Amino acid sequence: MDCCVDRRRVVQGLSGLALGGLGWAQRGRRRLRLAFCSQLLCIIPYEVALRRGYFAEEGLEVELVYARGGSQALQFLVGRAVDYAATSLDAALQAYRQGAPILRFCSTGRLPLFALAAAPKSAVKGLKDLEGKTVGVSALGNADHVLLVYLLRKAGVDPKRVQYATLGPNLYEALRAGHVEVGMVQEPALTLLKEAGGRELVNLMDLRQARTYLGGPYEFMGVAVRREERQGRLEEMRALSRALEKALRFIHAANAHLIADTLPKALIAGGDEERLRAVIERYRKDLYPTRVRIDLEAARRVAESQMEAGLLPPSFRVESLLDLEVLGASG
Repeated sequence: MDCCVDRRRVVQGLSGLALGGLGWAQRGRRRLRLAFCSQLLCIIPYEVALRRGYFAEEGLEVELVYARGGSQALQFLVGRAVDYAATSLDAALQAYRQGAPILRFCSTGRLPLFALAAAPKSAVKGLKDLEGKTVGVSALGNADHVLLVYLLRKAGVDPKRVQYATLGPNLYEALRAGHVEVGMVQEPALTLLKEAGGRELVNLMDLRQARTYLGGPYEFMGVAVRREERQGRLEEMRALSRALEKALRFIHAANAHLIADTLPKALIAGGDEERLRAVIERYRKDLYPTRVRIDLEAARRVAESQMEAGLLPPSFRVESLLDLEVLGASG
């Protein structure tokens, strides 16, 4: 069951951004619901925007709806249970390909949240060593599997010469126990695996490595709206984007302790707060852009990876899903 985060009605008097002034916002609060997949590193800009009052400052009363993955968040959007959905571009592309009438108009993440890691006793040292090996992924066709196929092809390895074990959410435990030698993991699983003696082979959460292995940023988290509502919600979409841009700039400027302290305690209940702060400190300037305008080249890399995996036809143009006119494109 999805859960909702309490709304905060606080205006903190922060300055407006270049995307526009506050005149529209001052005419009254607009209530809206925004669903997103609940992976911790995905949600940080949205929780920051809510809890630091950035949505409120832009005249929005936002309810954040936690969904079990991007596909469910997009189902909520198409089914009119929410007004917006924030998901990976991978999820949005597949929903759009299946007929979902959506437009993606802003971006809050520029790297995928995955790393290729070796189990503690594995002899694998790089992508070339994966031929004939079994690699753990969450499920075939998921973003981690698509990225792995893309990485293999770029490294000159035939993806058909690699076996894929679909391990769902228990991938970390399978790696730690040595049931598979290599797997695609997220944080904090990567940190925990390294503490257990495993190795990081390719970390796509690191911007330098993403440039080496993917050719640059790879559009990840961003917001979509129902296509037919675009015109009627245009000012609301811009206000939402302004608030999220303020959150992104805060994430770049603040220290990791302050960012972690901004998050609802329920999100880190039972977790290691110091490890979370270390993860935020390591990745915050790489994972999150400082502007919400969509990077077209980064989006094209995602579409290319899905074409390589056979999930999109070679003729597909990612621009058909993107609305680059709401805020403009950065590249």
